[in-house]
Amino acid sequence: MMEENNPTPQDLQRKLYFLVEQLQNMASSLPPKYQMRLPYELLSALANSLLNDTIFEIVKGLMEIQHVTEKHLFQQRLQLLNKQKIEMQETLANFITEEDKLTAQIALQVKHKAELKQNDMKLVMQLDQKVADQQSILEKAGVPGFYVTDSPMEIQVQMRLCDFIIRLSKMDPS
Repeated sequence: MMEENNPTPQDLQRKLYFLVEQLQNMASSLPPKYQMRLPYELLSALANSLLNDTIFEIVKGLMEIQHVTEKHLFQQRLQLLNKQKIEMQETLANFITEEDKLTAQIALQVKHKAELKQNDMKLVMQLDQKVADQQSILEKAGVPGFYVTDSPMEIQVQMRLCDFIIRLSKMDPS
């Protein structure tokens, strides 16, 4: 067996120190309102959970899924906007007088604005659900600092922890 597949206790200790140090450096660069929510105990527990590369893979996978979801939802929004544009053009083509066109245009703009608002609310709800799903997955994987919450501050802290994990995954502790 190769040594990398079966790290010695010294290797794990060295990696743990490296991870804790990097997490502390990253946390210290955050605004104070976030720093106070990332105590040494949390960063140390996070570093310990990262000794197993599985957490890195989970976070990378969740990030990829989120990017695909965001692109998909953005495409849905663009399709609605395009449909509304076509509807406006087709409707206005049916009117002869400028006054009738203006009346129809105003009515459609009101309708389109309401449709877009309803659509955007639906998209935000889907994104909120995706966040809750991610929180739940990370909590079940035992990643410190993760639990299902809708607190904007706690979500911001969790987003920064994910960013730390992604940044650490690109570093070589040796």
